[in-house]
Amino acid sequence: MGERELMKGNEAMAEAAIRAGCRYFFGYPITPQSELLEYMARHLAGRGGVFLQAESEVSAINMVYGAAGAGARVMTATSSPGFSLMQEGLSYMAGAELPAVVVNVVRGGPGLGGLQPAQSDYFQATKGGGHGDYRLIVLAPSSPQEAADLVYEAFDVADRYRNVVLILADSILAQAMEPVELPPARDPASLPAKPWATVGRGERAEPNLVNSLYLAAEDLWALNQRLQAKYRRIEAEETRWAEEWTEEADWLVVAYGSMARIALAAIRQLRREEGLRVGLFRPISLWPFPSRALARRAAGTRGVLTMEMSTGQMVEDVRLAVEGAVPVRFFGKTGGVVPEVEEAVEAIRRMVAETEPRHAHPVR
Repeated sequence: MGERELMKGNEAMAEAAIRAGCRYFFGYPITPQSELLEYMARHLAGRGGVFLQAESEVSAINMVYGAAGAGARVMTATSSPGFSLMQEGLSYMAGAELPAVVVNVVRGGPGLGGLQPAQSDYFQATKGGGHGDYRLIVLAPSSPQEAADLVYEAFDVADRYRNVVLILADSILAQAMEPVELPPARDPASLPAKPWATVGRGERAEPNLVNSLYLAAEDLWALNQRLQAKYRRIEAEETRWAEEWTEEADWLVVAYGSMARIALAAIRQLRREEGLRVGLFRPISLWPFPSRALARRAAGTRGVLTMEMSTGQMVEDVRLAVEGAVPVRFFGKTGGVVPEVEEAVEAIRRMVAETEPRHAHPVR
């Protein structure tokens, strides 16, 4: 094992990005992600990169568009209201098939809301917050270590598919300090070639163009067909999840990010003190959502409980995955109120009581 360093989640994500080869960062300060921006401001220039504080999040995402179009490894980070401002630029990047990494440290909402943790940006992240038929690859870490690992890998994933990768975090993860083992720095020579990038014509007969404007309907149709084929490939190759005690579980809890850590603590307590056979299914890729894996695990259970720091957004994807085979319940808090472990314990007990065999729906 390599050397471990005590870091905030925000700092761990920033350092992992630099080590992954990110040399351009454009952003605007907004809590609770500001430490990520501040880390980049302190460290990026000294390691051969460029940091620029944009005048707004709208400017920042369009700067990301430009750097990505030129073939650079580029990143921005923001929090919920700022991510809303980036939606037009993200849709443009999807249409132009430009790779980049974006971090959204979710805060309570709607509106300006508060700085406390929330998961209420799930719809915006996974359903496409901007216009048009497009997708972001969405990864949800549950610890500073996993956040660093996923950011580091996200640059490769973005380049592989020429697609934006979104890291969906929350202020618990971003502000928590935990030991992190950082990945090695990438050799620039090892980074993938980008023959499509706008770096000058060189010896090519025709210049490369980066564009998302298609005035002819047939051309836009062809782009959408190509994008949908790519998204199907991403669904086949990039679905990620983690499990605890699911193979022999009578009941299943589904949770992601920081909420999954609270759920896991509740499950451990119930298994230890009451002998309840409860398992945890944790989606890591929120898009593509691990629907098939969840359906397989849920099929042998009496019920599923989705836990979120929202009024219930991921629960829709859980219900679609289960397709009515077993009852799906929801427990959540929103507005920045973090559920206590004991509240999660009580929610699981209620689900167990409601889905005992005499109440369970038949599995078809």
